[in-house]
Amino acid sequence: MVKIAFGSCGDSFSATSIKAYLAEFIATLLFVFAGVGSAIAYGKLTSDAALDPTGLVAVAIAHAFALFVGVSIAANISGGHLNPAVTFGLAVGGNITILTGIFYWVAQLLGATVACLLLKFVTGGKDVPTHGVAAGMSEIEGVVFEIVITFALVYTVYATAADPKKGSLGTIAPIAIGFIVGANILAAGPFSGGSMNPARSFGPAVAAGDFSGNWVYWVGPLIGGGLAGLIYGDVFIASSSYEQVV
Repeated sequence: MVKIAFGSCGDSFSATSIKAYLAEFIATLLFVFAGVGSAIAYGKLTSDAALDPTGLVAVAIAHAFALFVGVSIAANISGGHLNPAVTFGLAVGGNITILTGIFYWVAQLLGATVACLLLKFVTGGKDVPTHGVAAGMSEIEGVVFEIVITFALVYTVYATAADPKKGSLGTIAPIAIGFIVGANILAAGPFSGGSMNPARSFGPAVAAGDFSGNWVYWVGPLIGGGLAGLIYGDVFIASSSYEQVV
């Protein structure tokens, strides 16, 4: 069964929770700065904003490395979500309360936005690339793509980090999470953009002032993350084994 809990203001405003929000802000900022920055850098080096196969690999690797580091530096403080879809998926499984999860979202969105505004400043006003579905694809097809790849991401988070029975597997969780994101970008980048992360899409949209199609990167990832939390939590984790992160 779904184990969503609303939570209390006392828990959500405790010193531990506030430190967790700050950790999410910093880690998401660093992840988005490196990820979006890699796409800007590729565009500058090639004088072409459109990614060719080499550019796609470079951007996928940059995101994988940056997420590996981001999850690692925040894991012991906030759980290392860096992604509203991950937070939502963990809330569905009862690992974090809704109220605390909302503050995680705020921290993640702020971190991504600040990262993109900083990139725009330090690159001399270069365009910040936003996510969008490929020509010839419908936005609904983009949503389905994002559902599948975000499901894979959040399922990996559960299997390697959130499952109480993970044992020593938890030590490689940041690597596994980074790898699945890099692999998903290679698969989905030319089609849906391979976001898996509403914050990763929201930050560039704010910096660019362009929210066209941004809903795709909320609806798809949240459905995918929620399904992963529901399925892994209900099927593979015993109801007595849930542990709330915050």
